[in-house]
Amino acid sequence: MSVPHPNLLASSLRNFFSDYLPRIRGASPHTIQSYRDSLILLLRFLASQKNGQVADLDLTNLGAPAVVAFLAHLERERKVSAATRNVRLSAIHAFSRFLAAHHPDQLELTQRILGIPFKRTPTRAVDYLEEEEIEAVLSSIDRSTREGRRDYVLLATMFNTGGRVQEIIDLRICDLQLTQPFQIRLFGKGRKERFCPLWPQTARLLRDFAKERQLDPRSDTRVFLNHRQQPLTRFGVRYILAKYLSQARRQAPNLARKKLHPHSLRHSNAVALLKSGVDLSTISQWLGHASLDTTNRYATIDLEMKRKAIARVHPIPGKRSVAWRKNRTILEWLEAL
Repeated sequence: MSVPHPNLLASSLRNFFSDYLPRIRGASPHTIQSYRDSLILLLRFLASQKNGQVADLDLTNLGAPAVVAFLAHLERERKVSAATRNVRLSAIHAFSRFLAAHHPDQLELTQRILGIPFKRTPTRAVDYLEEEEIEAVLSSIDRSTREGRRDYVLLATMFNTGGRVQEIIDLRICDLQLTQPFQIRLFGKGRKERFCPLWPQTARLLRDFAKERQLDPRSDTRVFLNHRQQPLTRFGVRYILAKYLSQARRQAPNLARKKLHPHSLRHSNAVALLKSGVDLSTISQWLGHASLDTTNRYATIDLEMKRKAIARVHPIPGKRSVAWRKNRTILEWLEAL
């Protein structure tokens, strides 16, 4: 039985994932998996619209109207947020740019897809933990158990470094320098490497934890594992934080009014550094931000800093308003303001 020859869509997808993303662009495994998941959803949707199989699809089925319908399906049927919808569209745009470069005869199709805009997402206030709330969370952990000691070290390390969840769960014992100067090596988005200093208390916690697990400082063993001795996942970290937040609410009732998640520890680190007088440029480097604009938002979220700032400002004397006269022209009135 002869094997059918792959059509243009199938061969393009294969080259996109097996060669272009990992070898040409050097995309991280996480980026490749995210793109893969997005395009799988798209292909399944297109096949369902045609009452056919994914294997029967070709580029003729992939047009701007079909992509727009897919995005609407995500929001209407799958109830995803605008941000998630934009993530899916970003993957489709990346594949479209690849098609445009490698198949110029498909340029019109790809241009129409690339013309589909990202949806504006609402800007929400950033929730973070105050120092006493972090203490309440850490004090709620039972450190008499091995799992509790792991959770304590995990959350303390996340707050100290302001690391992204993926950076922390990817952490290996060889990335730790637990002799002075204490520091940790993190690999951020795009595999960008940075070093973050550790407080002596955090270094001591990590050193004791590594000793308890009998880890070789030169090995590439993951630092944080689950109860099955597998690397922790993002969902595992979310579960751990949620558990201790629930317990800490008895000691810090304000936690009940905040929508907190693992990334909130990163925000908490940034705000704590800002309150301590660290400049935004240093915080940007500490957190591994690609742009200082990302860091600037932390300058606007702390209410106590806003109160202190407004207290230093003298009220501006009120100016007598310019009255409107019936016979005056609109330009004269505006110029007199």
